[in-house]
Amino acid sequence: QVQLVESGGGLVQAGGSLRLSCAASGRTFSSYTMGWFRQAPGKEREFVARISRSGESTYYRDSVKGRFTISRDNAKNTVYLQMNSLKLEDTAVYYCNTYPARYDYWGQGTQVTVSS
Repeated sequence: QVQLVESGGGLVQAGGSLRLSCAASGRTFSSYTMGWFRQAPGKEREFVARISRSGESTYYRDSVKGRFTISRDNAKNTVYLQMNSLKLEDTAVYYCNTYPARYDYWGQGTQVTVSS
């Protein structure tokens, strides 16, 4: 079982930056491909980015390419999402999970609100 706790969200102006963190419990963190997902009001949850177990390979949805960077520190059981040049449409609750996501690993998420 893995427990995931997201943090780092907040209110930021368009064009600003935030760094999200996801702390994982358990000793098997490094064995999982990890992902970030988000859910905007009234919309379904969507994939944002994923990172391989070693951190060498990453993949992003088109709308965040060049602006977001996913990384991980297996020694700290933590995955990060650096978000730059934030846009209004990035407003959402952000979640981390394994990739593919497991329904029983969803945490509370962290709210990101981008204002104009």
